[in-house]
Amino acid sequence: MELKVTRYEIDDAGVATVWLHRPERGNSWTGRMHTEYRWICKQLEDDPKVRVIVLTGTGTTFCVGADRQALADYVEADHYDPALDRAAERPGHGVRPEFDADMTWQLGMRVPMIAAVNGACAGIAVALAAFCDLRFAVEGAKVTTATPRLGLPAEYGLSWILPRLIGPAHAADVLLTGRILLSEEIGRMGFFNAVLPRPEFERRVADYAAMLAAASPDSVSTAKRQLWSDLLHGNPAAAVEESKALIGKLMQGPDYAEGVKALLDKRPPRFTR
Repeated sequence: MELKVTRYEIDDAGVATVWLHRPERGNSWTGRMHTEYRWICKQLEDDPKVRVIVLTGTGTTFCVGADRQALADYVEADHYDPALDRAAERPGHGVRPEFDADMTWQLGMRVPMIAAVNGACAGIAVALAAFCDLRFAVEGAKVTTATPRLGLPAEYGLSWILPRLIGPAHAADVLLTGRILLSEEIGRMGFFNAVLPRPEFERRVADYAAMLAAASPDSVSTAKRQLWSDLLHGNPAAAVEESKALIGKLMQGPDYAEGVKALLDKRPPRFTR
């Protein structure tokens, strides 16, 4: 696919970085961007060398939300059309039916996804970040769902994911008011794993991604699936029994053998693919 509004690269450690790439328009979201983003993530999901995905924006903005012209065009529309290409790729699908939808498919991805919110994050971009597994923000970034000021509902599953990330009380504040929060405030609510000074931001996120990439791919992928699947039920005993079955399964794999050997040799493990 020809990429016009996104770009990506993969480093030698298996860290893939994906950029929303419309800097002249605040990296605003369009149907084209949606299609390209899904295409990129499908390529990364299918590449066994990829161990982590970092999602960010070109320049000093993450994503200001939907393109303003697209919002204006909907005023006279008789229904909502997300403008997604019907032939768009379907990354993260097939793990659980609950994940087979826009944004939720990020929970079904094989590898962990990190949202590196390097500036303003509004509207649908809040959902993009929320459905990543981990989130980091630059200090002073403005975050807003914006929907209450546009006469729209909580969009793209934010009513499901936000209470699970920051609790119902904070989620009600964020979703019902649509007020603009600085990354420091919503970070204290628990939305961000860390809020970092801009001069350190890229390096700190890169260091964290490299740490994840150095871990056992089988372990990380399995733990991600456990985390989100267990949040869909209220049975801790089932989580324990499932984990025991998974322990037995992963003990048969090469990552476990390497991890134990590295422990006995008193050296860092080297997980290869």
